[in-house]
Amino acid sequence: MATSSLYLINDIIDLPNDRLHPLKKNRPIASGKIPLPVALFMAILGIFLSLSLSFTLGFFFFLTLLTYLVLQLSYTFYLKNIIIMDVLIIASGFILRVYAGAFAINVHMNVWFLLCVISLALFLSVGKRRAELAFLQEMAPRHRKTLTFYTNDLLDAYLSMFANATWLVYALFTFFAPPPIVGTAPLLAKLPLTVAGISKWLMATVPFVIYGIMRYMSIVYQGERAESPEKVILSDKPLLATVILWGLLVIFILYGIKT
Repeated sequence: MATSSLYLINDIIDLPNDRLHPLKKNRPIASGKIPLPVALFMAILGIFLSLSLSFTLGFFFFLTLLTYLVLQLSYTFYLKNIIIMDVLIIASGFILRVYAGAFAINVHMNVWFLLCVISLALFLSVGKRRAELAFLQEMAPRHRKTLTFYTNDLLDAYLSMFANATWLVYALFTFFAPPPIVGTAPLLAKLPLTVAGISKWLMATVPFVIYGIMRYMSIVYQGERAESPEKVILSDKPLLATVILWGLLVIFILYGIKT
């Protein structure tokens, strides 16, 4: 609810630029399908409701939500015009959402998992900027101020750095993750001791992550398709299949193998 409200506010602020964008001009506010007063009312109502309801999940969940709102509003009104800071703020939004979930169910977050989330968030944020630059080309500075200062080579370097960090930190997370504590082991009895005795089964998911990152990078350079990461995942069949297989394998390892 809070995120939706922030998107409405961002679309209201970016209305003049969005109407010049080949794709964003079709958004409900930019196209005029939703009147500005209605959008503003929905945004304000959503923020107040989300803050009120967040108390039901605990004080720290509320505090995380409040931090998220302040940070993202700062981005909408000012920080999105500062090079590098714009990418860091976008990534921080993903990180705060993960923390909010951890506070909601009261669990400890593994440091390697947290580093993986940070790396992935930065990877997606830089990929979004690189896709915008590839898609808009000479129109890029008119749409987003920071794209005046970003270059293809600089964003390529950032993209490579965070892509490597993401899969490597994920690999370390799977290596140091504790063995599953639920499930049965009918499969292990049929395997040789060389592999039946290990407790690092999550490492079997690393190739899926590497492929997913490589696939997403190839989409980034197509420009238009990578402007929205969630649309990429839902529309690209190889990437969607990779995510589904990764998820099924994780479920099997956690609930189907006990070492």
